[in-house]
Amino acid sequence: MKECVFCRIVKGEKKNIVYENGNFISFYDINQDVKGHALVISKKHFKTTLDLPSSLGTEFLDCIKKTALKIMKEVKAEGFNVINNNFSAAGQFVEHVHFHIFPRKSDDGLHGTYLA
Repeated sequence: MKECVFCRIVKGEKKNIVYENGNFISFYDINQDVKGHALVISKKHFKTTLDLPSSLGTEFLDCIKKTALKIMKEVKAEGFNVINNNFSAAGQFVEHVHFHIFPRKSDDGLHGTYLA
């Protein structure tokens, strides 16, 4: 089985890192939908959120919070969205659990939480 792109990032192709802790890492998306768009991924390979052990919840939330705070400061955002797609029917293209963080501004022209 071919190693997924996120596993390769964890193993050394680390670029544009925003934050990292013991079990998660965040980095800027190479195809940003909005300036500051980042991804939070697990260091171990889990296909979807359903596969992610609940025991990692504290570290996961730590990575989300620290990533969002850093990005918001850098791009002067007023808020952020966290979006997670699970399985191909829901738009998951990489089969490695990941969460998108989208910094938001009140005048960014985007509506709601769905960014396509």
